Amino acid sequence: MPLIQVSSSAEVAAPLSVVYGLIADYRVGHPSILPPKYFQHLRVEEGGVGAGTRISFEMRLGKLWRLQAYVTEPEPGRQLCEHYPDSGMVTTFTVDPANAGRHSLVTIATSYTKAGLSGWFEHWLMPRYLRPVFAAELQQLDMIARARMAEQVPG
Repeated sequence: MPLIQVSSSAEVAAPLSVVYGLIADYRVGHPSILPPKYFQHLRVEEGGVGAGTRISFEMRLGKLWRLQAYVTEPEPGRQLCEHYPDSGMVTTFTVDPANAGRHSLVTIATSYTKAGLSGWFEHWLMPRYLRPVFAAELQQLDMIARARMAEQVPG
């Protein structure tokens, strides 16, 4: 059974607390970082911030996927995971300080296993689909984090 793993990283021009706060806030922050080309209709089913949150949304990856996930925080303030029980997929957001703490290094990673020929096909195909999605999400996160930082500047 092949292990399918896809990840992308980027530096975001905001400190860890701002970036992680955006990712963990599924009511306002997280929806703002999702590129509309790929994601639609994010709905909070339970909770709303960090661990214990349950969400549903649609993702366009060649076809329209309707997904449900629950959120855990293996390392609160640094790492958040979305678990998709229907597929066994897990998407992890890891945020580490960068540039002396003024910026953050963000990694988005999805992993799962799938049996059979379709598993081998997805092992080859999913990186080609998900890397552009992750790159767009990281770019959107950087833009929103920069705007959040600009709002905090006294003036």
